[in-house]
Amino acid sequence: MSNHQKLKELLMDVFLIDESEYTLEMSQDDVETWDSMGLVAMAVGVEETFGYHLTQEEALSIKKFQDVVDILMTKGIPFDD
Repeated sequence: MSNHQKLKELLMDVFLIDESEYTLEMSQDDVETWDSMGLVAMAVGVEETFGYHLTQEEALSIKKFQDVVDILMTKGIPFDD
């Protein structure tokens, strides 16, 4: 499974998003369940899935799903698929 697909499944699960609605451009304004608990669940899921612990600063800087990809890519996790 590609890293894009792993992240997609993680984010859909954490934020209860239907696959037909999911895009990397989804932001906090687009996702009703994006709250502090969701952010924590996402950070834990990122660590479990990709082995990278988001810092508090990184987690709080995430405004849309693409930001997660960008952070992980800077840490050497490939999203070239």
